[in-house]
Amino acid sequence: MSLKFSKEHEWVNAAQPEAAIVGITVHAQDALGDVVFVDLPAVGTTFLQGDVTGVVESVKAAADVFMPVTGEIVEVNEALRADPSLANTDPLGAGWFFKVKLSDPSQLDGLMDETTYGNFAASA
Repeated sequence: MSLKFSKEHEWVNAAQPEAAIVGITVHAQDALGDVVFVDLPAVGTTFLQGDVTGVVESVKAAADVFMPVTGEIVEVNEALRADPSLANTDPLGAGWFFKVKLSDPSQLDGLMDETTYGNFAASA
């Protein structure tokens, strides 16, 4: 899986650019603790890179979810809405948040690869 990471601790899997998958990173869910609620964006909504798309609430904190790339929401993870703990148990898999149709795939080039993100997260 080819993942890109944002400074706000979201990941993007753009293996299929027509519907890139977005979620929060292992680092983010570790910092939040047990996730108890997720507010997912509405399908059909367009966000700019850096816009707030939703909120993640845990037993100890709440955090905004930011759009790592500009695009239109084409699907949300209803399983995550029903079971927010998926963000903790499988943040890079079943705990994905939404799929986005990329408006500008070149924005992916400005995101971090796994090694760079790992170094960034370790110093955060």
